[in-house]
Amino acid sequence: MDDKEILGRIHDLVGEEQRLRDRHQRTGLTEDEERDRLERLEVALDQCWDLLRQRRARQEFGENPDDAEVRSVAEVEGYRQ
Repeated sequence: MDDKEILGRIHDLVGEEQRLRDRHQRTGLTEDEERDRLERLEVALDQCWDLLRQRRARQEFGENPDDAEVRSVAEVEGYRQ
């Protein structure tokens, strides 16, 4: 996946997340499935942003950005903010 594809995926995920959050503000997330989906979206976004940062760092230091890999949920979610 190249940077453009990752950014496209981020855009799609953000759009879906926004629709769920809008629905939540209007009616509440009544379905466990919707809450679970929102959590999965947040994790997927974190992984995409992490992958994009890895690729850009590799490019900056003259390495192959295609060597960047999606990190595990545990690793990405364990970062300090």
